[in-house]
Amino acid sequence: VRPRRAVSMRFLFTGGGTLGSVTPLLAVAEEIRAVLPVAEILWVGTADGPESRLVGESGLTFRAVSAGRFRRYFTLRNVADLWRIARGFFEARRLLREYRPAVVVSAGGFVAVPVVWAAATLKIPVHVHQLDLRPGLANRLSLPFARSLSVSFEKSLRDFRRPAPVWTGTPVRRSLWSGDRQAAAKIFNLESDVPTVLVTGGGTGAAALNDLVRRAAPAIAGRAQILHLTGLGKAVPWPDDRGRYRQREFLTGEMVQAYALADLVVTRAGIGALAEIAALGKPAVIVPIAGSHQEENAAYFAAAGTVTVDERAASPKAFAELVIALLEDVPRRRAMGAGLMTLTKPNAAAAVAALVLGLAAPGLTGAEKSAKVADSHLPPGASMPLTSTDSQYRPSPLSESERQAIRDFLQKLAQRRSSAPTFETPNGQLPADKQSDTL
Repeated sequence: VRPRRAVSMRFLFTGGGTLGSVTPLLAVAEEIRAVLPVAEILWVGTADGPESRLVGESGLTFRAVSAGRFRRYFTLRNVADLWRIARGFFEARRLLREYRPAVVVSAGGFVAVPVVWAAATLKIPVHVHQLDLRPGLANRLSLPFARSLSVSFEKSLRDFRRPAPVWTGTPVRRSLWSGDRQAAAKIFNLESDVPTVLVTGGGTGAAALNDLVRRAAPAIAGRAQILHLTGLGKAVPWPDDRGRYRQREFLTGEMVQAYALADLVVTRAGIGALAEIAALGKPAVIVPIAGSHQEENAAYFAAAGTVTVDERAASPKAFAELVIALLEDVPRRRAMGAGLMTLTKPNAAAAVAALVLGLAAPGLTGAEKSAKVADSHLPPGASMPLTSTDSQYRPSPLSESERQAIRDFLQKLAQRRSSAPTFETPNGQLPADKQSDTL
């Protein structure tokens, strides 16, 4: 039985298990909805991951499919997970036939693989975004079925051949700049005029990082207040939550307020979190997962002045001394924040959205080129992706208003390609009203 024709301007985003691939794709979804307010967006993730809550608060419909991890070593769990992957493939295929999206969008994560494979069997165009410096297994399994590819780092242009990679940078959400320090202090029952350390190990948390912070917290609390995001189900014991230590398992919409309050961020080295920290110009201490791709991410950001901590060798005493020293060195933190901002690429979310719309809107490739989006984001010799003309699965014709909305969007993107939606200034410093150096 042939699949039914796709409904125009429906998009399916997939990712989850952790929040690493979720927040950047939410930024892309936000751009698409800004261009086409009537566009329908469905998110497919895991049943037990943290993404369902964040996606739901973003106003998107969420559906879960079965998912299994891809491990490169032998374990009996691989047998069970192979079954989950196969089951997820058929669940995704059934969902895709029902929803009929014009494009499937992925940024990796083990739940995305069966969704992308299912889309390929239905000849649905797929766009993949590569977040990390080291290509992950999920994306390598997905890329043979992708029609277009965007990457966060220029270095990644050398890692892929087909589809031709487009260096867009890492998408970040527009709402990231909406936080307010005074309001944040009230939300978390903290003081606005006391230095604040934000600790985050991601939506699923980080047990080793949590333990390090818990043991270092008494010493840090003598100099600053701590907002500790432990991850779902990973709360750590603390005798007194009424002092300068606040603990939350997970934040969604309030995360922008946590950033606004933070004078220093202690974080894992997931690109989604690092991109947001860099866009805001927040000084950071990075604690990557030992022996993982996060170490490469941390090394890249260290070039901008961030401090990397090896959790295997770090003692609570040394960690507390490092944090206190950074809080007391305001010029160093300002320089660190300004350096991080130089690593961001302007309009990344809009650039990825342009590629997705290029797949969803047949016949607009010429308009995209005339808008010089390709000149802004494509490597030499590459061209904007064309949408398949396969008769089994084509989006229905766009209305003229939809076509015009996309044209206008691409023209605006070309015009503002040199300006970032951040608080960057010509000298690389944050304006005085956005500096949060509390003495």
